[in-house]
Amino acid sequence: MNFTQRLRQNDLLFGTMLTLPSPEIAEMISSCGYDWLFMDGEHGNLSTLDWQRMLQAVAGRSAAIIRVATNSEREIKKILDIGADGIIAPQVNTADEARHVVACCKYPPQGIRGVGLARAQGYGRNFTDYMKTANVSIAVIIQAEHIDAVNNIDEIVEVDGIDAVFIGPYDLSASMGLMGQVDHPEVMEAIDRVGRACQRRDISLGYFGTTAESVQDYVSKGYHLICAGTDAGFVVGGAQETLEKLRG
Repeated sequence: MNFTQRLRQNDLLFGTMLTLPSPEIAEMISSCGYDWLFMDGEHGNLSTLDWQRMLQAVAGRSAAIIRVATNSEREIKKILDIGADGIIAPQVNTADEARHVVACCKYPPQGIRGVGLARAQGYGRNFTDYMKTANVSIAVIIQAEHIDAVNNIDEIVEVDGIDAVFIGPYDLSASMGLMGQVDHPEVMEAIDRVGRACQRRDISLGYFGTTAESVQDYVSKGYHLICAGTDAGFVVGGAQETLEKLRG
């Protein structure tokens, strides 16, 4: 069973975020047993070729889901063509924006994704099989990370083809004038509003936290797509801990 199938049946899936242009780090982290990797193409400085090298290093050990830099047809097509298992679309604030993202991920007649030979289809070798399965096997995850998305969430979750809604707590808090206050009661209520809408439609919910502890409450609330920590955080945290121990 692939990642998207597990997501649609609400399996609990644990992941972590990759932000560094390093196939070696991607390879090491994927060997740890994470269900999925949140590869951040929105805030990092990685190129499409960097992402492809990282996908090659992961080699199917963990599902590779790339957050695209923009929700444009061109950007989404390039990321899917290099073989990502799905995308995370940032700043989806309306139902029309959600429909556009879904359409970009689907080949006609369900969508508008362009057809071309690329790594995703084995450079043409698996073209026929890929074309038959891509529309159902690619994960389409949208982010609710602005108060506008919260206000429009009931319409957004009615869009066919959304596999999960991923909360962006930091951007959400900023859009509410509460920068970084992810535990503020107003931010928590906004998050819960998204959660209730998704649960009514049986759409998986996702959440990011910098530590395992910061996401435990959301696991308890029934969120299924969990991302904790970052590659840079693991490197810096491990180095800092070792140095502190050396210094006593």
